Amino acid sequence: MSTPSPNDSNPHIVIIGGGIIGCTTAYYLTTSKSGPATSNRPIKVTLIEASAHGVAQGASGKAGGLVAKWAYPKELVAISFREHERLAREHGGKERWGWRYVGCGTWEGRAEIASESEEAGELGKGQKNLEKELGLPGGSKPKARGRLEKGLPEDLLWVKEELTDAYSPMGKDGHTAQVHPYQFTTSMFELAKSQGLEHVQGTATAVLKANGRVTGVSYKANGGGGDIKTIKATHVLVAAGAWSPRIVEELPIAPTRAHSVIFRPQPGVHIAPYVLFTEIALSSKPSHGRGGRRTATTTVSPEIYARPDGEVYACGPGDDEPLPETVDDVEVDAGACDSIIQHVTAISQELKDATVQKRQACYLPTVETGGGPIVGEADEIAKGLYIATGHTCWGICNAPGTALALTELILDDG
Repeated sequence: MSTPSPNDSNPHIVIIGGGIIGCTTAYYLTTSKSGPATSNRPIKVTLIEASAHGVAQGASGKAGGLVAKWAYPKELVAISFREHERLAREHGGKERWGWRYVGCGTWEGRAEIASESEEAGELGKGQKNLEKELGLPGGSKPKARGRLEKGLPEDLLWVKEELTDAYSPMGKDGHTAQVHPYQFTTSMFELAKSQGLEHVQGTATAVLKANGRVTGVSYKANGGGGDIKTIKATHVLVAAGAWSPRIVEELPIAPTRAHSVIFRPQPGVHIAPYVLFTEIALSSKPSHGRGGRRTATTTVSPEIYARPDGEVYACGPGDDEPLPETVDDVEVDAGACDSIIQHVTAISQELKDATVQKRQACYLPTVETGGGPIVGEADEIAKGLYIATGHTCWGICNAPGTALALTELILDDG
């Protein structure tokens, strides 16, 4: 079998993974000046997604959607934030995927939650802090009584002032924004399809190689009875998130399961545009020990995101539940969602009165060796193989910068 080369055939780029990285890269590839609409030597782009329900079924549809200039890694952040702003301007992001600038800060306070055990408090066995605040500005302020002394913004009225100890903003005005991740990812997908992107529903099983270069992808088609099919390719991008090591086993990626809950406040209730990283002190029922009567205090740190359509997203810590076969097999731990509900409703009457619309879970890809993400060509494995995974909780934020860099790398090679 002859080995296709970008120098003697029209490039065919196969993207494995219909999350935000895969869909955004498909958008940049199909709309680039070297893309199908303008090139005398057109490229072909095909996206393979394992879910039977379409793209954005994993973390890309179930994340918070935070976009921040103070995020990390810095190499991707500056490009990504600028591109988020441009995409919103050019494609009606405000209406199409909820783009807007938001206030963001750390909220510290108390909640009285009666509990006979520690289960509602600190991280339990197997739970992981998602560390979105790692290395970020902000911090504790002295406890005070007045709203002004606590640092609470005047319009942040959906958390209880009397339970607040301190609020500290993260970043400057205009440095934090948000998108609805499902709407953004599906919009990138649809925009790419309008420019010629082909979509295949199936589970990728391997990257095919010959003479040190990729030649295609094998996959199991959805509803195909388990038959293995192949697609020829000159370039392959593996952007399957936590599932990427299933395709390229050398990747040092570990999965972290994260739960989240969607609230719908009562009609007429206004939720000001803020994202909160909370530190909530919980007091359990008093106990009597050798030292006398004691009240145990533990701390939880859910994140809360107000969205422009009125809904409110909240998420808790991650855990190390094993990765299932596909994104459609992800299981939701009811207890983990109940804890999120219990904690955030303990500091907000508006959320306590709200309707819980969704309880959900997804897997985040984390680089086991520290740092990350992993973005670029893996020519030590095969020429024409590209990797984009390990973005942890910053995949939504850094997708445009990642996609733009990959597009330039791939087209320069092709």
